[in-house]
Amino acid sequence: MKIGELSSKSQVPIKTIRYYEEIGLLPVPERTEGHFRLFPSETIERLLFIKRLQMLGLSLQEVKECLAVFDRGELPCAELRVKLERHIKATDLQIQELTALRQQLYDTLQNWDENPQPQANIICPNLQI
Repeated sequence: MKIGELSSKSQVPIKTIRYYEEIGLLPVPERTEGHFRLFPSETIERLLFIKRLQMLGLSLQEVKECLAVFDRGELPCAELRVKLERHIKATDLQIQELTALRQQLYDTLQNWDENPQPQANIICPNLQI
């Protein structure tokens, strides 16, 4: 199928499909005599897999590593589990950091003075440490 049809069926923009091909997430497709790309139908599943892993927070490099395992004829399930477990830990850390930031913001606003007195070289007295 041509790239427009692939884009329509997979809901992945043409520009993204070309980029994925360029960085090696998609195999280089055959071309017609007119130089149009011809993708096999299984490319739809590959694109959906890539998008699913991205939605789970994996980087394109991590996706590429999993696809390389699959392209060697093996299932990347074990590698994916490790990557997803690592991502859970990183997400937990981000949640902790964001929770601490939220508390700092809340604490800062607790004593906020709407009309502070100007002070020399002080941009905003409310934010003095």
